[in-house]
Amino acid sequence: MTPPDDFDPPIGVAETLAPGLRRIVAPNPSPMTYRGTNTYLLGTRDLAVIDPGPDAPDHLEAILGALTPEQRISHIIVTHSHLDHAPLARPLAARCGAPVLAFGGAQAGRSEIMEQLAQAGDIGGGEGIDLAFHPDTQLTDGAKITGDGWELEVLHTPGHLGNHIALAWGDACFTADHVMGWASSLVSPPDGDLTDFMASCARLQARDWAVFYPGHGAPVTDPDARLDWLVTHRRTREAEILRTLESGAATAGQIARAVYRDTPPALLGAASRNVLAHLIDLHSRRIVHPRGALHAEAEFALGTG
Repeated sequence: MTPPDDFDPPIGVAETLAPGLRRIVAPNPSPMTYRGTNTYLLGTRDLAVIDPGPDAPDHLEAILGALTPEQRISHIIVTHSHLDHAPLARPLAARCGAPVLAFGGAQAGRSEIMEQLAQAGDIGGGEGIDLAFHPDTQLTDGAKITGDGWELEVLHTPGHLGNHIALAWGDACFTADHVMGWASSLVSPPDGDLTDFMASCARLQARDWAVFYPGHGAPVTDPDARLDWLVTHRRTREAEILRTLESGAATAGQIARAVYRDTPPALLGAASRNVLAHLIDLHSRRIVHPRGALHAEAEFALGTG
């Protein structure tokens, strides 16, 4: 999906999105982060900082500089432990004294099959993960985080990463990297899990939402349509992968080159990881099988083998 050209916010400036909610975009634009990571400031007096972002001193000062004299940071919440979301949590905590809250460390929330693949050691992955990240307070699915005039409900939404959470704020939801308006998420095993990703989409689809506030890009003002698009997009990719395998066994990289024909060469590596996530999901459903051991360069074929 082509990102909207009209989303070009000022970097490092706190912009009001709704009463009691501001967004500061971090200075880390890239093909994987779009304009940069969205850091949200929730509240009017005691504030929650949602996704402090990368370890960028300028961004740290932008967050602190957005506080008025009567405001303080009471909570630092990290939705998942990627390097564009989590590393600034510790420097921010050191400056403001607030605790860091998250679902867990970098490997928390992995499914059993992904943990097995990780232990085997030849599935690859691990892109952009803050392995040193650990929260002060470990959140659980369904937990409520309350502050001065605001409340958030924790929704464990693994898929993009095992420890990924979304945060419900009334009929709004901070969806981090699970649902974004400008692109679909990278799902790279063993930290990413497509089976979990689809289940998390279904969980969000079961509720009524007015708006999503994503980790990158503009607010999603039609959450139902965006979730429908994400699910359809993944199912379409699955169908393309299966059609490619009708011509014979292939690796994830070979399939990616056949399926992602319009993708720039620099992003084909990420595309291959997405394909591998699909293949592992299809294998778990006994639709395809690897020829030999399951690893990053394995050839896959149709059928149970």
